[in-house]
Amino acid sequence: MSATIIDGKEVAAQVRAEVAEKVSALKAKGITPCLAVILVGENPASVSYVTGKQKALAEAGMADRSVHLPETTTEEELLRLIEELNADSSVHGILVQLPLPKHIDEEKVLLAIDPSKDVDGFHPVNVGNLVIGKKSYLPCTPHGIIVLLEKAGIQTSGKHAVVIGRSNIVGKPVSLLLARKETNCTVTLCHTGTKNIEEITRQADILVAAAGRPHTVTKDMVKPGAVVIDVGVNRIPDSTKKSGFRLIGDCDFEDLKDVAGFITPVPGGVGPMTIAMLMFNTLEAAENARK
Repeated sequence: MSATIIDGKEVAAQVRAEVAEKVSALKAKGITPCLAVILVGENPASVSYVTGKQKALAEAGMADRSVHLPETTTEEELLRLIEELNADSSVHGILVQLPLPKHIDEEKVLLAIDPSKDVDGFHPVNVGNLVIGKKSYLPCTPHGIIVLLEKAGIQTSGKHAVVIGRSNIVGKPVSLLLARKETNCTVTLCHTGTKNIEEITRQADILVAAAGRPHTVTKDMVKPGAVVIDVGVNRIPDSTKKSGFRLIGDCDFEDLKDVAGFITPVPGGVGPMTIAMLMFNTLEAAENARK
């Protein structure tokens, strides 16, 4: 029996439609949610991501205050821009597209963003609130994973969730969200130092692969009927594609689809949820600014 494919595009479209409806109601009260996305340099992947975010802002009816700076921008210039955006009450969310050029300290830049405008959920204040269970802006990809599980009707309470990968962007925060009372999973976090990882992943009712390496998860690592969430986005050469490459996840999709109960594809799974949840956070920031 083939696994049920969790369509991230469909779920993301639902979230974005819900956000757009609430944006319209907010605009009727004289408030237009506004996001400033800062891009430094010409990294092709970053340019593509920012374009996607700008398109989503337009579709949601939000204001776009994106700024594209040259590669030669100094750290001081970038910090000054963030300070100006922090002080601008018409801007509700600020996002700095990573990676930054090597001469700029990413940590210093992220710390400079006002936590109340940190719609990426990366500021230590928001991370700390996530850890202790207080209300905060949730990191977009981990939050998107939780929403995917909810919209797919997957029961999480009491289930064993195994996360592969301990990054600050996905692995750690999604582990925390899965362990929250609302989700109520028992969570195991695996990483490069984990021994006999196959024995652990085979116990998973919900398996989240965020290792950043193609074909990390194979059929023999998955319990029949498990839910498999593939966060990986890996480029591999493909001469049949105009771009010369294609995207695959961290899971061997073809290998897993006959053993998993549910599975997310790459592309079209977790990816679309990231931008959808960014729109959700920007709306929330605008709503918070009214209080």
